[in-house]
Amino acid sequence: MNTTDIPRALIDWFAREGRALPWREDDFPAWGTLVSEFMLQQTPVARVIPRLAEWLERWPTPADLAASPSGEAVRAWANLGYPRRALWLHRAAVQITEQHDGIVPRDVPTLLALTGVGDYTARAVAVFAYGDRHPVIDTNGRRVIARAIHAQAEPGPPRAAADLADMAALLPEDREAARAFNVAIMELGQVVCTARSPRCDVCPIRDACAWVQAGSPEYFGPTKAVQKTYAGSDRQVRGLILRELRAAHLPVTDAEIIGLWEDRVQLDRALAGLLADGLAMESQGGYVLP
Repeated sequence: MNTTDIPRALIDWFAREGRALPWREDDFPAWGTLVSEFMLQQTPVARVIPRLAEWLERWPTPADLAASPSGEAVRAWANLGYPRRALWLHRAAVQITEQHDGIVPRDVPTLLALTGVGDYTARAVAVFAYGDRHPVIDTNGRRVIARAIHAQAEPGPPRAAADLADMAALLPEDREAARAFNVAIMELGQVVCTARSPRCDVCPIRDACAWVQAGSPEYFGPTKAVQKTYAGSDRQVRGLILRELRAAHLPVTDAEIIGLWEDRVQLDRALAGLLADGLAMESQGGYVLP
């Protein structure tokens, strides 16, 4: 097997081994694809699946979400983390409703104009919802390419242009094959070519992998910044405040918020951040969701 055989080998492997996930169903709507991509950013699949089902049952179209207060989107986001994504998704739903007749756009530049939609999400929607031919690259796909093509154990910090060029060089010309390859390479990185314990013994492209052929050397290159520990962080304190706001149907008072965290300076900083981000607002002497 050589490099040119990688796309077909991965497509065939995915056809046999790919996980059955809601957003991979043939009739899954473009709106569902957009919602799932927002939810999957830095959130495990297992936590996304039930929340996605609840979300689409409540808001099956962008217009349904746009008609609800943004605070309801934040409340429904629950334990997915990074709740600003809920606000961004609500704003995107309003934009889709008002500017695109309630239809999720198809072309990448128009998708990029939506709040919260970056290059990866725009390409993912265009490819997985509409079947267009574009390279789609995430952390998992970058890892596979780093190993199979560049003989590097890790991909290092993201390099948007170079990463897309690497993926484009492998992408089949046929649209269906390109779509299948895009999802297959990400799946391989998620379940086989993992960061810490790659399962090279069951990898369908082992014989073409430059890293394996080089003896699986350690990585000594640059690395992306490591996220700070959650426990004790401002993120944790923000989460505690938001949990209180989600559970309450009346304004949460200062006295109630003070009881959530011992460090008053950190608590005040977290609350100020939520207010500045639009995730909380003052009301009737207390605080509520927007």
